[in-house]
Amino acid sequence: MAAPKILIPFYSRTGTIERLANAVAEGAKAEGADVKLRRVREFVSAEVMAQAQGWKEQADAMNVKYEAPTPDDAVWADAIIFGTPTRFGGPSAELKAYIDGLGGLWAKGSLNGKVGSAFGGSATPHGGNESTILSLYNPMAHLGLIIVPTGYADPAMFKGAGTPYGASVVSGNPPAGPTPDELDVARHQGRRVAQIAKKLFA
Repeated sequence: MAAPKILIPFYSRTGTIERLANAVAEGAKAEGADVKLRRVREFVSAEVMAQAQGWKEQADAMNVKYEAPTPDDAVWADAIIFGTPTRFGGPSAELKAYIDGLGGLWAKGSLNGKVGSAFGGSATPHGGNESTILSLYNPMAHLGLIIVPTGYADPAMFKGAGTPYGASVVSGNPPAGPTPDELDVARHQGRRVAQIAKKLFA
């Protein structure tokens, strides 16, 4: 079959989720997938961004490397793997805004039957990684995506990193992740989604 097409729309402020997204992409590409990495954009003012040291500079650097995701990217994809830091136990507003912008595709049923998955990260061990990933299951179900978790389907899952719902990172503050084990789980997630997409679209 043709290579499965995988879209990875993510939000990253410090680069931690960016690194996890790239590991997910590595895993998917190892299965022969055609991958699009896309960074969603901020919609807050420059004044708000200036309150966090390095935010604007990091955003500008990542926006040079990654295009912003579009609804057309979601139509192109066989699978969509969403990535976000946790914000008060849920996804970032930036990623949620992209998902909310897929309403037109939802109305037409354009995403029904595609694969969906999610990964996340927090600064602290109990900062909401699992709740953030699981909260993304709700819009994926509404969009008609077939949700694929990481599960305990790879030796990487038994090293104490990640979750059975999706790859995750506990970065610390200031951020110092992802660890090698967290990156291994992310690669597993990319491989697993690509494998399932191959089977579904064979």
